[in-house]
Amino acid sequence: MAGPCSARLQGDVAAFTAALRTLVNNPQFSDVMFVVGREQQKVFAHRCVLACRCQAFRGMLSQAPVGSQDSSSSVPPQGPFILGNVQPEVFLAVIEFLYTNSVTLSSHIALEVLTSSVEYGLQDLCKLCVRFIKDTLSVEQVCEALQAAVTYGQADLQQHCLAFIEGCTAAVVRTQGFRELSDVVLARVLRSDRLAVDELDLVQAVREWAHVSSAVLERPVPEVAALPVRELRLPLLAPSELVTLESYNQQDFLIPVENIAAAWRAHALRKGSGVPSRLCRPRRGTRPRDHHRHLEPHAK
Repeated sequence: MAGPCSARLQGDVAAFTAALRTLVNNPQFSDVMFVVGREQQKVFAHRCVLACRCQAFRGMLSQAPVGSQDSSSSVPPQGPFILGNVQPEVFLAVIEFLYTNSVTLSSHIALEVLTSSVEYGLQDLCKLCVRFIKDTLSVEQVCEALQAAVTYGQADLQQHCLAFIEGCTAAVVRTQGFRELSDVVLARVLRSDRLAVDELDLVQAVREWAHVSSAVLERPVPEVAALPVRELRLPLLAPSELVTLESYNQQDFLIPVENIAAAWRAHALRKGSGVPSRLCRPRRGTRPRDHHRHLEPHAK
């Protein structure tokens, strides 16, 4: 006689997901409540779902009530849990993912959902957010996406954003997002040889960025701009443009005098002697100047 056999058979996944979706923010049978955002919106959930799907929620829901004398109490806290620093729409997207393993995203919340996915340790949700952001990237949003990618160590998204910026640099540098980049991320952008913008326009964009950062951080312009300014390729500018640059520089001291002096020296010596070779390489969008042929064209 044949021995017993077994198999795991799967029913309709879509029907199962649809059924669980009806429990999202449904007060019926819920046993935990959150008060979310400035709006203090109530969000209802089921602790068993949250705990089995997310380690961060498991820890939150296992903590003893405030003021309890017994930290090992078996009575779980009932809430409400106050989450004032997250938008209700963002938190509900996280809850939707925990219940259904899918998420409804839009461009105005995707980056914040990405932030929450990192905070809650939800790697699969993080991947979905990255995919959506890459598919819907825009000129207005790309710098904010790049900043988030660097902050949360999303290398693939970083590369995608940089490639996007390289394709439409002139438009990107005029956005509010560009002016809100950190100095580290801006410097990373400025290292690219493929930026589609002339160096003079790039210097002006960095100047505007520096003034915004100076006001926000309440620090002097030269201090906030020290890192990005090192990546400006001043030897690419013509003498007349350097003269204009010096005039502006007398007002805000954006660029160290020695950097400008090095650019003048490159003109005088008719080569990039003493200047790092990367600062003598024209970018993809650099307008040709007569002196470029002297700036070590074979330097790599």
